[in-house]
Amino acid sequence: MPPQKDQFYEAKHVRTLAAVTAAIAPFATVAVTAPATQAASVSAVQKADGQAPAKLEMGAETPDQPEQATAWRSIISSLRAKGFDNVQEVSAYSPSMDRHIPLVVIQPKDKAKRDNAPTLYMLNGADGGEGIANWIRQTDIVSYYGGNDDANKGTVSPGIGANIVIPMSGAYSYYTDWITEPNTPYIKGPQKWETFLTRELPQAIEPALKANDKRAIAGMSMTGTTSLLYAQHHPGFYDSVGSFSGCAATTTGLTPKFINLVLNRGGTDFTKMWGPINGKVARDNDALINAEKLRGQKNIYVSTSSGFPGEHDMPWSQRVNGQLSSAARVIFEGSVIEGATNACTRDLARKTNSLNIPVNYNFRPTGTHQWGYWQDDLRGYWGDLVNGLGTGAKRPPLQPTKPISPEQYWEGSTSGSR
Repeated sequence: MPPQKDQFYEAKHVRTLAAVTAAIAPFATVAVTAPATQAASVSAVQKADGQAPAKLEMGAETPDQPEQATAWRSIISSLRAKGFDNVQEVSAYSPSMDRHIPLVVIQPKDKAKRDNAPTLYMLNGADGGEGIANWIRQTDIVSYYGGNDDANKGTVSPGIGANIVIPMSGAYSYYTDWITEPNTPYIKGPQKWETFLTRELPQAIEPALKANDKRAIAGMSMTGTTSLLYAQHHPGFYDSVGSFSGCAATTTGLTPKFINLVLNRGGTDFTKMWGPINGKVARDNDALINAEKLRGQKNIYVSTSSGFPGEHDMPWSQRVNGQLSSAARVIFEGSVIEGATNACTRDLARKTNSLNIPVNYNFRPTGTHQWGYWQDDLRGYWGDLVNGLGTGAKRPPLQPTKPISPEQYWEGSTSGSR
């Protein structure tokens, strides 16, 4: 069975989180804005360094995937029926993990922009896309980043002019290379996600898409940590990095407890992933300790909300849509979780500011740990993303969120899991 996620936010076990968060006090910081970028200096072939490439089947259903873990396929079918022929499933075999990984690939809807386009690797959160908490189901990434000129089919946008590659597997893995091979219902066999996503996949998928050699990496919640680590571990490989509601620290203070809350849901723990908390592998995967390694990385966007309920959390908001029980969970649980990521992000901001490393920080004054704000991050990240990828795509005017009417709210609509 795949992990089941609430449609609004990315975490559970909140009573423990509440105790952890209460111990973390926020402090003021000053954001430093990133300047213009140059192209990444390391190619996909150079990064592979002899590692065998992933084997791809374009437009093919990925074998050996539980039906419950591929609910997103119906969304892809629906999108293609509406004319979004730029969206497809790709099956990628990973030599290092000896398994097939499903990908969703979104090319520019404008066919004239497809050849020689850059690539954005977009990571899902804790459920790895196997549940309902993923970019395809929860946001307008297909129309907004892929492009769409028909308001009846979705958000109108020119798109970012890039290929978007989204792995739809990897629950509770942190998309890292594990030191052990776990054997739980959710996590089995070799976990070499960093090897796959940095050395095996790019050298295969980018030529298959006729992509150029510019690329970006972005993630949210669990993978907001991962994207920062990839930037540190692979200098010169990415032209832009996005981290939404993540936590850079992984080994200091109470942060290992946060990580174990995620890993425990997959039946494993921190030591099976990275070994002892103060060991070399673990500390190499602490983006706060290693903040100096972000030096030279251009176009970094890091966001978080305060944890105080905001526009997307209200019962009458478009996303909650009158679902009182969901609204209550979002306001309580999502507030606690986002309050913790806010503190983590302020730690990172203080460190990078002291090192004079430019980062575009977006500290929202309100908001919880849920998808409404990560869809907002698609807007907030646009400038740093297209600056790094060099597409020159103009962000469409921001449209205010439209709340439902009080009459609709009191009807208590529960239609449409988002």
